[in-house]
Amino acid sequence: MERKQIPVVERILSANDRVAADNRARLQGHGITTVNIMSSPGAGKTTLLLATIRALGGTCRIGVIEGDVASQVDADKIAQAGVPVVQINTGGGCHLDATMVQQALEALPLDEIQLLFIENVGNLICPAGFDLGQDYNVALLSVPEGHDKPYKYPGMFEFVDLVLATKTDLMPYMDFDLAEFRRLVQGLNPRAPVIPLSARTGEGMEAWLEWLRAAVKGK
Repeated sequence: MERKQIPVVERILSANDRVAADNRARLQGHGITTVNIMSSPGAGKTTLLLATIRALGGTCRIGVIEGDVASQVDADKIAQAGVPVVQINTGGGCHLDATMVQQALEALPLDEIQLLFIENVGNLICPAGFDLGQDYNVALLSVPEGHDKPYKYPGMFEFVDLVLATKTDLMPYMDFDLAEFRRLVQGLNPRAPVIPLSARTGEGMEAWLEWLRAAVKGK
């Protein structure tokens, strides 16, 4: 019997990439620097964004796209911080795609935004496979998750521009080897710096803010 292959995945990704290119052109047309934030659930993405808004809010016009499977809890927190935010609920989907972001852009005041964060749905696999039209990809890995995650989820760390080791205030209580974590990340992706950070204590925040300022300035 004749076998046929149906390249569904390839077509889906090709269609996504075309929309992502449109998103990128539109964002660049408005002079917006866009950062895609990815991590597993509970790594501290929203806490980091709130701390970043507090630190940069007076000097940089920030907007946020919040991605979650359900609820708008995180979007409500961001809105209370005084920046424009759009919630995307994927209804069970494990990642955002370019069409979702395209629709969210329609609801944002793009002329009023310099720095746009996309908080992706929490997991360390699916978000890495979909271009959204962003300029930069940032991965968070929290100390309680363990330093071996780059070994277990290499796809997340191979293509990002920056890795943040978050919740470092818990380092004294966890078996987390920061040197080994750096070694694993650098082995996969030598161009991605690793910044240890605690949004709770402020450790590492200035290095993260400097990275963001350079990204916005380079736009």
